[in-house]
Amino acid sequence: MSRIAEIQQSIAPEMARLNHIIESVLHSDNTMMNAIVSRYLGVKGKQLRPMLVLLSAKLLGTVNEGVLNAGAAVELLHNASLIHDDVLDQSQMRRGRATINGVWDNHVAVLVGDFFVSNALACAAQTGNHRIIGIMADLGRDLALGEVDQIDNARQRDLTEAGYLRIIDKKTASLFTCCVEMGAIAGGAPDGRVEPLRQWARKLGLCFQIKDDTFDYFDDPTVGKPTGNDLVEGKITLPLIYALSLTERRGHEAMRALVHKPELEPADITALVEWAKECGGIDYAYDVMRRLRDEAAGLLAGYGDNEVTRALCDIFDFIIARRN
Repeated sequence: MSRIAEIQQSIAPEMARLNHIIESVLHSDNTMMNAIVSRYLGVKGKQLRPMLVLLSAKLLGTVNEGVLNAGAAVELLHNASLIHDDVLDQSQMRRGRATINGVWDNHVAVLVGDFFVSNALACAAQTGNHRIIGIMADLGRDLALGEVDQIDNARQRDLTEAGYLRIIDKKTASLFTCCVEMGAIAGGAPDGRVEPLRQWARKLGLCFQIKDDTFDYFDDPTVGKPTGNDLVEGKITLPLIYALSLTERRGHEAMRALVHKPELEPADITALVEWAKECGGIDYAYDVMRRLRDEAAGLLAGYGDNEVTRALCDIFDFIIARRN
């Protein structure tokens, strides 16, 4: 059994109750919506985000109904963002499975995403905690602003590493941060104990997105997107940002000129992807991820050596090592 499977097994009863909440709130009297939801929920991923909600509650408090509803809320909002992303990206497949817009159409997918958002807010309200409702509202804002920032930078095609990290902080890391904050608050954690865990989760979220972006440089159908897809959309990610920072590197000017072309041809994308790899862009991305992991481990030290902190460290390693 893999370590991630062991962690999942350790919280299996709580996850089962959390998933029951999700299934219950998504059930309606609309036959079509029920069919779409049933198909969508038929395949679950690792559910890392609700896992983090539960683990943070176990670390700093107790797992109660408020924690379960908080975990359901964040998982529903996360899935809503994925459904809407598939519409925006015109994705027909995700992780080897047809998307909602791929099976039905964009109109239906947007409405299903909105349905998930509404139920996410309903679950947050069920916690009876105004702080959690406020965190969810802030999260929705940050996710939207992160995507808009990325679109704006894609149009300019001029991004520094610091700018890249600011974008992924909003569009990805904010979700991980909210998971541990909501779990800790709903579980009854003292305020002074939460901040180091929030900073740990922020580094985990940054690492998650950096790893996700490295997949764009390799051809692997299990990932669910073709090589160079980010570049097609005008997104410049860390491996290429690093390569473009090597101003003395042979071919730099030619590659920078390609990045600023109004529209990239397939040959341009191949050239940029290969050049980023040749310049050590992937290795650099892994160096950044390992640095984030080491910094994050230091943040957990104040919580002691226990089952939960070991699980959190192992989740960080899993994020770096994952294949899709």
